Formats: sequence, structure tokens, C-alpha cells
Amino acid sequence: MKRHGSGVFSIWLALVFFALDGCGPAPRLPDDGFVDVPGGRVAFRVMGREAGGIPLIVIHGGPGGSSCAFASTLDGIAEERPVVMYDQLGSGHSDRINDLERLAVLPRFVEEVEAIRAELGLDDVHLLGQSWGATVALEYVLTAASGGVHSLILAGPLVGTERWLRDANELVAQLTEENQAAVAAAVASGDFTTEEFQAANTEFSSKFGVRTPGARQRLEACAVRPSGNSGLYQYMWGPSEFVSTGTLRTYDRIDRLPELDLPVLFLVGEYDEARPATVREFQALVPGSVVTVIPDAGHGSNVDQPQAFNAAVKEFLAGVEGR
Repeated sequence: MKRHGSGVFSIWLALVFFALDGCGPAPRLPDDGFVDVPGGRVAFRVMGREAGGIPLIVIHGGPGGSSCAFASTLDGIAEERPVVMYDQLGSGHSDRINDLERLAVLPRFVEEVEAIRAELGLDDVHLLGQSWGATVALEYVLTAASGGVHSLILAGPLVGTERWLRDANELVAQLTEENQAAVAAAVASGDFTTEEFQAANTEFSSKFGVRTPGARQRLEACAVRPSGNSGLYQYMWGPSEFVSTGTLRTYDRIDRLPELDLPVLFLVGEYDEARPATVREFQALVPGSVVTVIPDAGHGSNVDQPQAFNAAVKEFLAGVEGR
């Protein structure tokens, strides 16, 4: 699918970008719906549809996650620009994947970004990827014909699986001794279905995932099912955040970070699974990039501290557009 700016024009092109040069009314994006991508349809939604800034595309985590948490937490950003969210193929309100081996691969998820930009006429965008979504966003910038991407925000990013697991297992050492033993037993046996292992997962998530009690219950958009897809997560990643047995177990793009030649913000929670010390190492590899640490937040920093998350993104984007 070609992007509109390369010769295939749609009615939405003028509507979306007429206001970006300071002329005319604010852009209006299409109503929420579906976009055809390789393998099926993905569901998208837009917040701040009539705001005037360069649109922000948000790519959720997982694999097998959902965009619903962003729909409930990015209101501040949407005051200034359209925020385009979508459920990746295989999860949320999008079509399910009928051939994991062929379709549940990183390059195809990258193609989704291009298809959404083409369908919605998004010639100029900022990209924000969270966790596995940061993997997709990074890969898109590194490998696709990604002209018109003004900046990249990598929130709690998965940049290399080996490094992620090394950090995650250091965090496992902060669990109770009982839960540490349960993790060790599951790894040794290969049985990740025990109640003991699930209890360890729960403690890990409460410390390093979403730390705020009751925060998940306040995500109104996530109350509408379907949401995520644990089968896709297990196929591509594995049984838990700190054990990878899936197709991403050899993923690594750390050595390609110096190739990034656009403004980059690394955004991380103070208690994130993507540890701040590691993310600062990533930042040092990207000339001109910056790091913002969200206090008292875990991996779901937009859920734990939505106001601080919105403020950090807005400040960064304002700086990029003010250059």
C-alpha cells in the first residue's frame, strides 16, 4: 500500500494536513474503524481528532496487548494533537491471526504502521511505542521507508531480549524468597502453570508492571472486551516477563541504536522492568536523545502516573516542533 504523499491521494489527505502549516481549520481524522493490513483488519481509534498538532501514533505492548490503556490515559496529549491508537493484529478488537508462523513476525507488525499511515493520510507523524510496541516503532524507523517521522518515543522499550531478561531476573531477586524459589522451580522443570509460579508473576507485576493499586480498574476503555491475546504473547515471547521461550528470544537491536538520526525520547518508569540504568545506556548510544524517568511508576508508567506521562510527552514534542 502506498502512502498518500507518494501519489495515491485520498479525501483525508487535505483534511488531515491542511491545518499543519497554520492555515484553515484543525484537521479531522476519520471516525474510529478498521484498517486493512497484511493478514486482516486492525481496529483503530483517534483521540483529539480535531486538535491541530502533528499526529502521534501510539503502538501498544505485548505481543498480544491492547491499546485500551492508552485510550484511558492520554487525554493530555490529545488536547494538542490527534493521538492515533490501534490494536495490533491478533489482539484487542482486531482480527485474530490464523497463521502464527507466517503472520506473527516483526516485519509484518512493522507493515501495520505503514498501512495505518497510508489509510489515514498521515504523512507527518510522531511515533510512540511502549514495551514491545517500542520494538515495532524502532524497527519501523530502522527498516521501513519511514519519511515524515518527526520523532520517536521509546517507553519502557524492549531493545534486546538478552538484556531484558538479564534485567528482569535481577528484579526477580527482589521478590519474596518463596516466589524466587517458585520461579527457579518453574525454569528448571519447564512447567510454568503452577499456582506458585503464577503467584510469583503477580508479585512481579505489582512491583514492576503497574504499581498503583486499583489503577487497572480505572481504565474504562479496557472494560470493553475483547482485550489482549495471551496465546500470541506466549508464542512470540513466553510464559512471563522474565522468561522468554518464544520467537523473540533472539531479538536484539542494541547495536543499531546509533543509526537513529531523529529526535528520540526514552521514557521509563522509576521501577520499570526496562530498568532506568539500562535505558540510560541505550540513550548514550543515540546522539542527541534524552531520557525522562517517571517517578513512582512501573512498566505501565502511563497507567501509574498518567499526568507525568502526558507532561513528559508534551514537553518533548513541543521541543521537537519548536526547532
